[in-house]
Amino acid sequence: MTAALLLEQINYIGAAALFVIGLYMVLVYPNLVKKIIGINIMETAVFLFFVTVGFVHDARAPIISFGEPALVYVNPLPSALILTGIVVAVSITVFALSLVIGVYGAYGTIELDEILEIREREQHE
Repeated sequence: MTAALLLEQINYIGAAALFVIGLYMVLVYPNLVKKIIGINIMETAVFLFFVTVGFVHDARAPIISFGEPALVYVNPLPSALILTGIVVAVSITVFALSLVIGVYGAYGTIELDEILEIREREQHE
């Protein structure tokens, strides 16, 4: 793979790397807050991927003026989807953090391994 081709695909590589980092955090770390951060990193990777897919080289903003020649315009749909996705991601993050606060109040910890041990002990009693 040549350096020019690698630089041309850098956003796709970055999105894939971010997604893998987020997935690693979700699967490996037992801390619930770190899992939420991993999910946020994965969401960011998806946003980067959508923005990269929607990019059009040498295109203009989709503002059409009469009397101008036909030009190549950027599709505004990916940007609109990303804005909606960001709002949903923030809402999910807030909800998940509120659930973590509830879990901490019930179990006194946010480590998943410790929570599972506490629940196992409660079931055997």
